Amino acid sequence: MIKKILSKILRNKGLLTLYGSLIIFSGVVVGVTYAAFSDKSNVLGATFTVGSADLKFLSNLANETDPTTYVDELPGPNFQNVSPIWQENYTLKLINRGTSKLAITTNSAYETAKDPKDLRSDILVEIIKWNDLDKDGEIDSGEETLSLGKKTIIKWKTEGFSLGELEAGQIIPIILRFTAPTLTDTQQGATGIFDFEFKSIQM
Repeated sequence: MIKKILSKILRNKGLLTLYGSLIIFSGVVVGVTYAAFSDKSNVLGATFTVGSADLKFLSNLANETDPTTYVDELPGPNFQNVSPIWQENYTLKLINRGTSKLAITTNSAYETAKDPKDLRSDILVEIIKWNDLDKDGEIDSGEETLSLGKKTIIKWKTEGFSLGELEAGQIIPIILRFTAPTLTDTQQGATGIFDFEFKSIQM
């Protein structure tokens, strides 16, 4: 009975969840904000396949054609030396393994208890569409295309980003660019853990 109910709820939806952990800690110099992102062991991608909808991550960004690289789970980012002038990219490629067109959105997710110093108000993410022309998995000059804008972790959760439509068999490469320009001394030693979710809906 439970399986039938879940099947009915998920009939036209797919969900791929990227659990990333962003951990902040301070440096030893008083008056200088110094922190670091770390992972919470892994990034999980959960795919619910309904009919022919199937959204996956590519585990090898330089190999788009090998089905063995299409996975539901990825290791999380480990960012070091975060400060107000810090910037770091996290690149992803998603593929529609189904036969139906999908609409893709992304949101952050978190529990406030895991972010006691309100880092979610200061960490920014910019999502940039990426045209990996030589398919080497590296961001080369001229390959960054459309920026979808910048949002705090809070607004990433409440407003999200639309990544557009993904045809069957199509791959979408994106860049998650993190900055934290408004970190303050009072946040030294603070820790925040956040998740990233990618959702698909059959069209």
